[in-house]
Amino acid sequence: MTGPPTAPAAGGPSQRPRPKSGRSDGKTVGRRELARHPHFAEISPELGVLDEQAMSQVLRQDPAAFELLAVMTTATDERLRAAAIRLSSRIVLDHARAGRASARGISRLRPARGATDGDLDIDASIEGISTARMEARAVVHDDLTTLHWARPRTAFAVVVDRSGSMTGPRLAAAATLAAACALRAPEEHAVLSFAATVDVIRPLVSDTGPAVVAERLLRLRGHGVTRLADALHGAREQLAQARARRQVVILLSDCRSTDDDDSVETARSLPELVILAPADDHEQAAHLANLSGAQWGTIAHPLDAGVTLDQLLAARQGRDY
Repeated sequence: MTGPPTAPAAGGPSQRPRPKSGRSDGKTVGRRELARHPHFAEISPELGVLDEQAMSQVLRQDPAAFELLAVMTTATDERLRAAAIRLSSRIVLDHARAGRASARGISRLRPARGATDGDLDIDASIEGISTARMEARAVVHDDLTTLHWARPRTAFAVVVDRSGSMTGPRLAAAATLAAACALRAPEEHAVLSFAATVDVIRPLVSDTGPAVVAERLLRLRGHGVTRLADALHGAREQLAQARARRQVVILLSDCRSTDDDDSVETARSLPELVILAPADDHEQAAHLANLSGAQWGTIAHPLDAGVTLDQLLAARQGRDY
């Protein structure tokens, strides 16, 4: 992850977004281009083949090789592309699960008196046990205090830019974000993608699992214009159904809207907005965040997305998630 540079000062000179062309950039990547990576030959020794054991070994030696796997999700070779999508999806989900323990503030131990489950808090239960003994009776649940992992209530709407600038690594970052939110708010999280139109990949309340969502995101192809305001409206509509007290829109985009729209005003109207932008294309994301009061950061590596999100959410002092 790279740290965000200083955004333009509030009230400073107006900056017009550098527009996108709106043309389709959903190109596939051929084997000749993929072969420029030093590990490609051992990972894919022949057409249509992805050696998962070789990929796992390479990743252990060089985690940055996940970038190659992410690019392979847009391979021209259809069998290789499908295999890369399946493997990337598994890696994204495994990474998200492994990162749960280090994500401070997501879950907290809370005491409960008289509960029938949880881990016994011996120190907090001593008084109740002593009282039972003094009264010459058996110890009951009401005498005991147990500890429970309680998750503060949060709802997420993940909004993924699928316009012409979307590439394999950005798709992988989107899948990582969606998986992270699925683990942090399993009951209430929505995933949307947008370009000229807005598509709901997972409604706020759904039985669609994170593995399916990850694969759907990895199968997206970047193309078309960017109607950012429409996407933020769609996220707001999804969160309007949420019961959670904290509601967060997470926007993965370079924020270069193709059209002149009301994206700034729409962003300001959201209960909370977090913008994650590619490390190599973040100027307009910083500008939008500055104008709308959103939190923002950059992603240099797809698997950093969940960690970056945790840092930005934790930056809101006094806010639980």
